[in-house]
Amino acid sequence: MPSKEPPRRRVPGPARSRNAAGGPGRPRPADRPDARRPRSPAARKRRGGSPRSIRLGSPRPRLRLISLCLTLVMLAFVVRLLQVQAVDADTYSAKAEKNRYLEYTIAAERGEITDRSGIALATSVDAHDITADPKLFTPEDSKAPDAPQQAAALLAPILGKEEADLAKKLSTPKSRYTVLARRQTPQVWKQIKDLKSVFAEKAAEDKAKGGPGANVLAGVLQEPTTKRVYPNGDLAAGILGFVNAEGKGGGGLEAQLNKQLQGEDGKIRYAQAGGRPVPTAGSTEIPAVAGTDVELTIDRDIQWAAQRAIADQVEESKADRGYVVVQNTKTGEVLAMANAPGYDPNDLAQSNAAALGNAALQDVYEPGSTSKVMSMAAVLEEGAATPGTHVTVPNRLHRGDRLFRDDIDHPTWYLTLNGVLAKSSNIGTILATGQLGKTQAEANKVLYSYLRKFGIGSTTGLDYPGESPGIIAHPKDWSTSQQYTIPFGQGLSLNAMQAASVYQTIANGGVRIEPTLVRGTKDADDRYTASEAPERTRVVSEKTARTLAKMLESVVDDEEGTGAKAHIEGYRVAGKTGTANRVDPVRGVYKGYTASFAGFAPADDPQIAVYCAIQNPTKGSYFGGQICGPIYKKVMEFALKTLQTPPSGSDPARLPVSFKPGE
Repeated sequence: MPSKEPPRRRVPGPARSRNAAGGPGRPRPADRPDARRPRSPAARKRRGGSPRSIRLGSPRPRLRLISLCLTLVMLAFVVRLLQVQAVDADTYSAKAEKNRYLEYTIAAERGEITDRSGIALATSVDAHDITADPKLFTPEDSKAPDAPQQAAALLAPILGKEEADLAKKLSTPKSRYTVLARRQTPQVWKQIKDLKSVFAEKAAEDKAKGGPGANVLAGVLQEPTTKRVYPNGDLAAGILGFVNAEGKGGGGLEAQLNKQLQGEDGKIRYAQAGGRPVPTAGSTEIPAVAGTDVELTIDRDIQWAAQRAIADQVEESKADRGYVVVQNTKTGEVLAMANAPGYDPNDLAQSNAAALGNAALQDVYEPGSTSKVMSMAAVLEEGAATPGTHVTVPNRLHRGDRLFRDDIDHPTWYLTLNGVLAKSSNIGTILATGQLGKTQAEANKVLYSYLRKFGIGSTTGLDYPGESPGIIAHPKDWSTSQQYTIPFGQGLSLNAMQAASVYQTIANGGVRIEPTLVRGTKDADDRYTASEAPERTRVVSEKTARTLAKMLESVVDDEEGTGAKAHIEGYRVAGKTGTANRVDPVRGVYKGYTASFAGFAPADDPQIAVYCAIQNPTKGSYFGGQICGPIYKKVMEFALKTLQTPPSGSDPARLPVSFKPGE
């Protein structure tokens, strides 16, 4: 029997795989001795295998790049900060201040203008300039896309402005200030303030509910100012003038004395947020200095009487215009200066542009026979004649290239020099002034010198805006006809104030006093300063002036005089009528008439001179004695009573008017 061998002991070794035929194959990786050993990269490369891990590169380059970028960014911030805080600090600070702080002017209170008794003729009342901050109407600040349009629609009916204009102002880009309306009454601002409160409450309620809280009126503001008012309406408007929309004098004394009246504006500056002041941020204020008060020589009551009288007659005569001037003969003070038609400086929009101004100083015209008193003054002063000198006055007088006549046809008159003035004879005046020189040329020079002394061709001294000096040519330039017409008031021109000044000179004993309108001023500290004394000029002797006064009485008192309608019971009245051909200011040719009357009273102790003139009367009479004589009487009578002037204590001189041939 075969012997049994013991079984072989299997030595552990790599398991071998079998192939499909069951034979031995390549050993499985798990069975290979080196299956668990890590392979080196070189080995894996040799065997074509992929690496199982990625080896990271060095982080230092990336850190350097990031550090460089951060450094550049920080450097840019540092440069910008240096620019803002060091280089352009003042510029940016100014911009910040401009946006944060608001500054506006505190309007100075304009000085009052009063009459001689302290009664206000022009004064100022509280008012408001309605302003806005356009930035607060942007969609970002107002929370409404069409805030300017909405606000304009609300404000237009209150301010009386066009809606489109307001919307345009509220839409002004990059602006923090615009004026919507100037010098509005406190009532207007109250309406706006109440409307702002309503919209503010609605905005707060809307915001509380989560809405945007739009408020289209938050940017509407106000600045306190003053508004000029004239308590007496059109009374003395020609003298006072008016104040324009900018608060500056636009005419009359308001313009002439604007620097004194307006004072000095102040300023206030405060921080704001959303259009509201920030109390804790502080504010600076330079207070305004009120303007100087001006006291005029005008008497309000006499001014009223003069204005009413001339306005009534201009309307009744259907005339273009008229003027009345009342002057104190001893001081030169103007007590009244009235124009018709006038205007109301409180409502310039409704006023006639042609009526603005002071026609009594700005209109020039040929005076006619009221100018004869200067011719007679020259004749008497030069000793060429006396009141009783006989003057034979024919119906016509041939001189130069013309045939002269009086205002009426008449037989030959046998008049005294006094009668020539009383009957206002043109021919008699030509004959009398012809005695001023050996030749007509010499007589012309003498007459011219007296006309200039009386102020013709020079401004009155009032320095009033637009005042005319009148027109008078030098004798060498007088035409053939002028040398004969100038003696009776045609061929030269003057204004109403100059005409009144002529009669003031005669009434004051031959001394001309420059007329004055301002009596004194009172500054912000209530210190009163009287005006400087006006200039005085001796024109003719006192004897000549007194003689002329007696001759002028004949015009009013004598039955043959032309000024009987100016007679005042209880007073001796000196006066002179005037009826002149009028130069049409548009066409430059003679058309219509200038009717006038001038004089003073009481003739024995003159206190008041009155002059009135009416341009181009087209209804009823056009003679000065007929339509201006009654005005003179009304105004003079009122002035005498107002100033409590005692009646005359003697009878008129009653110088002879005519003589009998052969005497």
